[in-house]
Amino acid sequence: QAAKMKLKHNINPVLLQLINFIVLVYSFVTYIPWYIFSGSRQVIAKAKQVKAKPVNNKPGGAYRSVNSLHCLASVLYPGCDTLDKVFKHAKTKFKDKKLLGTREILKEEDEIQPSGKVFKKVILGKYTWLSYEDVYIKAVNFGNGLAVLGQQPKTNIAIFCETRAEWMIAAQACFMCNYQLVTLYATLGGPAIVHGLNETEVTTIITSKELMQTKLKEIVSQVPLLRHIITVDGKPTTWSEFPKGVIVHTMASVQAMGAKADTGNKQQARPVPSDIAVIMYTSGSTGVPKGVMISHCNIIAGITGMAERIPNLGEEDIYIGYLPLAHVLELSAELVCLSHGCRIGYSSPQTLADQSSKIKKGSKGDVTTLKPTLMAAVPEIMDRIYKNVMNKVNEMTTFQRNLFILAYNYKMEQISKGYTTPLCDSLIFRKVRMLLGGKIRILLCGGAPLSAATQRFMNICFCCPVGQGYGLTESAGAGTITEVWDYTTGRVGAPLVCCEIKLMNWEEGGYYNTDKPYPRGEILIGGQNVTVGY
Repeated sequence: QAAKMKLKHNINPVLLQLINFIVLVYSFVTYIPWYIFSGSRQVIAKAKQVKAKPVNNKPGGAYRSVNSLHCLASVLYPGCDTLDKVFKHAKTKFKDKKLLGTREILKEEDEIQPSGKVFKKVILGKYTWLSYEDVYIKAVNFGNGLAVLGQQPKTNIAIFCETRAEWMIAAQACFMCNYQLVTLYATLGGPAIVHGLNETEVTTIITSKELMQTKLKEIVSQVPLLRHIITVDGKPTTWSEFPKGVIVHTMASVQAMGAKADTGNKQQARPVPSDIAVIMYTSGSTGVPKGVMISHCNIIAGITGMAERIPNLGEEDIYIGYLPLAHVLELSAELVCLSHGCRIGYSSPQTLADQSSKIKKGSKGDVTTLKPTLMAAVPEIMDRIYKNVMNKVNEMTTFQRNLFILAYNYKMEQISKGYTTPLCDSLIFRKVRMLLGGKIRILLCGGAPLSAATQRFMNICFCCPVGQGYGLTESAGAGTITEVWDYTTGRVGAPLVCCEIKLMNWEEGGYYNTDKPYPRGEILIGGQNVTVGY
């Protein structure tokens, strides 16, 4: 498989033999000191160890992680069994530490392309940060402000907004006050949005100016119960166009209401673990989008399982958030970070890298400014990064290109044996690594299968583990994730410590859990992370 994934070079065969001989001598001379001092012996042993075992030894029995054979994990911290308690615990522990970061737009201009199309380009400033304490206060005030507007505990409230700090603040407010947060993809079409809002009978929706103007304006009249629209980024100039009975507020004005509200004598309705935290609408690939009801204990179990697969997660880590927060992968990833003292810097696919479509040429993309250590991606994003790197390789001189390819192929062979290549990393791949800020230590892919070739390419060029995960909205995003020392490709890893997985025979399709060489069947997931229903 490694041979198929190698890059092709055009080097004279005699010269190639000489280079191979030099590499062989180098490998021989450095192998023993490297093996003794690098700690790779332990990494290789970990990569080869058994990662999951059957609970009973029957064919088709459930498999669990070897770290949770006797008891599945369900809570991150003792006593923190609801999301508001998890955030309060984090706020107490990391009070003045930075939590949510946003870049200010310094300049926005139209750029006319040779085709005549006009693209909006932006120049962005540095990240400005809200601390754990800042976010907590803003969330408390927003939750109290929503109560002033008439929002009751255990009733639904919708968020239809791009990934940004205000999304997370609104979500935390809802978790605190036991409002059920209905999430809708910002990319959904009008009929799907109407379906979600009417089915959940929401009276309030949280959105942005842009989405209000481009999507909501057209469909508000089809949502008869809607009474309040809250824009996270100020009130648009044409807000008067909305039907009578619909009031437009800004998030800041609702927070101001909440700050003034007298909550002293009111006993707040705190959630219990079984209460619904999120109603997350799927993309609707099999018809109309379905609202998955996810409880507090479902999400906490899921993020407990995910966090266990990320070694040394903590205050030194910076996560870049740019995938849709209405997707379970991004929401779970951000909640994992928030609960461990990490920073979350917000971005978008259009401003992610220096070469991204909205970044003005010569100015910096978000990864270059933020220098994240953790990043989640979907295969589409990874394929885009792969193309960017290969474009840069093709622009190199013949000598540089062949040097890169030789280093790439050498590193691929070493990685497939479980070895590291510090010299190649510092001399050849350091510049490529800078495309994602230069500090990435773990890349995690989910949402769809990642090709083995792209996985290995990212692994080699960015000098970090590239993990894959398998999960669904219905399992709160949790299922399996590969371990950081697993250097194989094309796998999704063992079950997380929060769940167990089994294969059930699918007789119509001819899939049996006794099949050789690999068992096959319908995947069943069990554990606290499995959601309540639709």
